[in-house]
Amino acid sequence: MAKGDELVKYITERVVDYVEMPREVRRERSKVKEPWTRRWFGMIPFSLSLWAGQLPKPKKKEARRKEHTPHSREV
Repeated sequence: MAKGDELVKYITERVVDYVEMPREVRRERSKVKEPWTRRWFGMIPFSLSLWAGQLPKPKKKEARRKEHTPHSREV
């Protein structure tokens, strides 16, 4: 029965701490949420997004056409 008493004591302490905590603090704790990708897959999606952000972005096709037109050659 000692384990049952310890469990009741632990749950009672947690409930009392929660009730005594100001509402503002409780609301702030509930607002902080991590993205679902990090919750489900850990830091791998985050690290991939950082890595992908560092890759050079391809130029648009229109900009490439202007650069490579035969009329722009200097003689």
